[in-house]
Amino acid sequence: MITGLALTAVPLCPKAGHGAADPTVEAGRRLEDAPQVARLGPVSVLHTVTDVIVDDYAQAAAQVRADLTELERCVFSPARDDLTEQIYSLKREVVEFRDAVQPLVPVVQHLTAPDDGWPREVVPCFRDVADHLTRTDTEVRALDDLLGSVLDAHLAKVSTWQNDDMRRISAWAAILAIPTMVAGIYGMNFAHMPELDWRYGYPCALAAMALGAGLLYRAFRRNGWL
Repeated sequence: MITGLALTAVPLCPKAGHGAADPTVEAGRRLEDAPQVARLGPVSVLHTVTDVIVDDYAQAAAQVRADLTELERCVFSPARDDLTEQIYSLKREVVEFRDAVQPLVPVVQHLTAPDDGWPREVVPCFRDVADHLTRTDTEVRALDDLLGSVLDAHLAKVSTWQNDDMRRISAWAAILAIPTMVAGIYGMNFAHMPELDWRYGYPCALAAMALGAGLLYRAFRRNGWL
């Protein structure tokens, strides 16, 4: 089924002091690898931390997309598995993901505006982060919509299963109605009934039951009810 809940790999609200969940750890490593960026001052730290968070969100979106692809494969497979709980679980994660990403979009877009106190060199960097975040936000919205479609498709498939089951039950009920009717008629114990004194009456009654049931079975099989 689902290969794990993707959002557990990336914190939606990173907090300091929690190991790998702290974006400043990765930001510090990047600044050490790019001293020319660190020379821009405190604003470079803000940019790098924001860039790390946005990159984590992009990775989470890719993992959710992979989970959704697997879920779609299961929904449209011939197996009759009830995936409603899995779909709702993933949709709930996507909603939480969306609620974490959307408030960050206007904040990062505000950082792309030139500021007299900031080096001009950092503005294109913030614009790059804003572009990545916008793509992630679009991806999350698309995942949310697609999950709704997957849920509708699954519910339609479940309804089809139920209709198929009802058709099979109705077909077998109709087949069994023939021997039940014949046996019920001959079980009324009237004195004058056809073929009661005939030597082959009993075998012929059984043959008539089998023939009628067989013809109905063949008709239902031809129409796809069985």
